[in-house]
This record gives sequence, C-alpha cells and structure tokens, in this order.
Amino acid sequence: MGLVGTLLAGGSAVLLRFSPEAVVAELGAGATLFFGVPAMYQRLAEHLEVDPADLGAVRLFVCGSAPLPPALFERCAALLGQPPLERYGITEGGVAVSTPCAGPRQPGRVGHPLPGVEVRLGAEAEVLLRGGQVFGGYWRNPAASAEVLEDGWLRTGDAGEIGADGSLAIRGRLKELIITGGLNVYPREVEAVLEEHPAVAEVAVAGLPSERWGEQVTAFVVARVPVGEEELLAHARARLAPYKCPREVRFVPALPRNALGKVVRSELS
Repeated sequence: MGLVGTLLAGGSAVLLRFSPEAVVAELGAGATLFFGVPAMYQRLAEHLEVDPADLGAVRLFVCGSAPLPPALFERCAALLGQPPLERYGITEGGVAVSTPCAGPRQPGRVGHPLPGVEVRLGAEAEVLLRGGQVFGGYWRNPAASAEVLEDGWLRTGDAGEIGADGSLAIRGRLKELIITGGLNVYPREVEAVLEEHPAVAEVAVAGLPSERWGEQVTAFVVARVPVGEEELLAHARARLAPYKCPREVRFVPALPRNALGKVVRSELS
C-alpha cells in the first residue's frame, strides 16, 4: 500500500531506518506523506516536544499496524499540525478499513470499510471481513484455511466495536484476552485508561498466571517522569470496574516489539 501505491500514483518513496531526526529531515526536505506505526509516532512526538519543527507542508500522516492510543493521537495533532489518519488491515485481508482523507479523524477509531468491503462482528465481537481483497486460503494448507475462512468471511482474530456512525474501533486481539476470576478483560481498554495519565509514556497490559484469579491483570509501564505504582493504580480504579484494574504495575525501560512495531506480550513478565 505504501510503496506500490506511491509508485503507481507517480510519486517517489524514501525508505528510512527509522529515527525521529531522519523523519523530520526528510519531511523538511519536501516529503509530503509519512507512513508509520504507533511506536514511531510516540518517538516522533517526544522528539518534537524537545525540538519543534514546522511540518505544515506535509499533506498526510498515516498510522497503521496497531491501534493509536487516543492520548498519542491528540499529542500528534498538536505537534504535527494534523492528527494521523488511521486505517486497519490484516495480511490475509489487505487494508480493509480506513478513515476518509477528509475526515473526521476520531481518536480510538480506525474508520469505515473501504468500497467493496463488508465488516461485521462475530462471536466474542471478532472482526469479520468479506470482499475481493480477502485471500483465498493458505498455500497448500486447507486445514489452516478452514480455521479462518467461512462462507467468504475472514476471521481476523481481532476484537472490535462498531459505532452508531458505522466506524470501527479495535479493542485488541482475542488471543490476548485476559480471563481473571472468570471475567473477561481486554488489555487495550486498560491500556487506554493508563495512557491518559501524564506520567505514562507507553503501557502494555497482559495477564500473568495467578493461583487465585487464573490470570492477574498486570500493567507494564514506560514512565515519562517518575511516578509511583499506587498513583497509577488509583488512576485506574477511578475509571475502571474493579476486576479490570491492574493488580500490579511493573516499570520497564522499553516494551518488547516486533519488526512491525507491535508489542510482543508473550515477552512481558
């Protein structure tokens, strides 16, 4: 989408080994469109808060790969001069949902289905996709294909919510669902609350084994400034149902991420 689409439109593309300084330099030199993931926007925002730059000539900032935290959405809107345009896709189904270029761009929502794409929610609010962009199956693996394809619908493994305006919000991966005391907790909901605290730069929530609860809701926090565990727990208790609140906060220097910038929750411990 980023590379081939740019070339088909007659544009040119610059591929960078990411650093905020390199991105700002290219944008200042005439680049008009930036594709990034939330982790990149986090570092870009931190850089611009220290060393502001006029990016008014940039036509569009696009964010994908993982949900953009609403708090980061607002920071970017102020620092970049416009909020990033969010979209949603999956390898097996292409980019299927996007915010229209003209807006509105809503924090926490990835937009509406693209033309020719159908979106609905299945069991456990799983996002299902159907359309010409959905793949036909895994190469020589009918068993794996049958697990994700049913009557032309692709099971994405993502939990979502469709608003009254038809826009989609991604609540997290179903396989990352935390079951604590028999109750379901989506990590993304807890993360969104903790991200509202000004001392939190990044946070990931995971379920750790617990003899009492089955799984314990645990928050792994990268702090922007020093903050105590009890302050963050109190912040969560004031905004979440008791069973959704973290029972422990662990401070870490950085969150483990894969090459796409997504948090690797299996490495949180």
